[in-house]
Parts: sequence; C-alpha cells; structure tokens
Amino acid sequence: MNIAYWTVAVPLALFYLYSGAVKAVRSRERLRPMMAWVDTTPMPAIRTIGVIEVLGATGLVLPPLTGIAPWPALAAAIGFVLLQIGATRVHLSRGDRRIALNVTLMAAAAVTAALAGFAGLA
Repeated sequence: MNIAYWTVAVPLALFYLYSGAVKAVRSRERLRPMMAWVDTTPMPAIRTIGVIEVLGATGLVLPPLTGIAPWPALAAAIGFVLLQIGATRVHLSRGDRRIALNVTLMAAAAVTAALAGFAGLA
C-alpha cells in the first residue's frame, strides 16, 4: 500500500509545489496566460492559494517520509479535494467548461487520501 501511496502522492505533490510556487511569486500579467480567473481574483487571494498549495504538497510528502505525525498527509489530500471542488466551481461559474484537469486532480487527491488511510498514515 505504501508503494501505491507514493506512486500517486509524489506526482500530485510535485504538481502542487510548482503550481503553488507560480501563484505565490508571479505577477498577475504572467499568470494571466495560464489562468484566466486571475483577472477577477484579488492578488492576496491568489498568493494565499499558492502558499496553501505549497504547504499541502509538503504535507503530502514530509510527514509520511519522516514518520513524525503522518496524519497531515491525509489532511493535505482531503484539502486538495476541497480545493479542486472550489476550483471547478470557479471555472463553471465563469462559463469555462474545461475542467478535465480539475477533475483529474480531484480524483488523484481522493485516491491519495484513501491510500493514506489504508496505509496507516492517518
């Protein structure tokens, strides 16, 4: 079960580490080509989402890796499911039906949460 967890959790963590870092440091102009929603979202909110994504990515990997309080991995995975539910709602409310990435990330986070529970990380 641990191999399955790491197989799903590491790519998910890498995605959110990159995505979060980009949101945390890039300007609105540099984010706009990748994320149309940044025009209607205050920059402090975008920065906060970025920091949350980086912290969540860290939470998926470091606690189980160190064995110190591994339950945050489950919390991070559940947090990513909730984040993608919100992201999907934002896309749909803007009339953007391109939510395949959001659904894929939501599914990967749900699988990661289940594997964290089964692997005894909770």
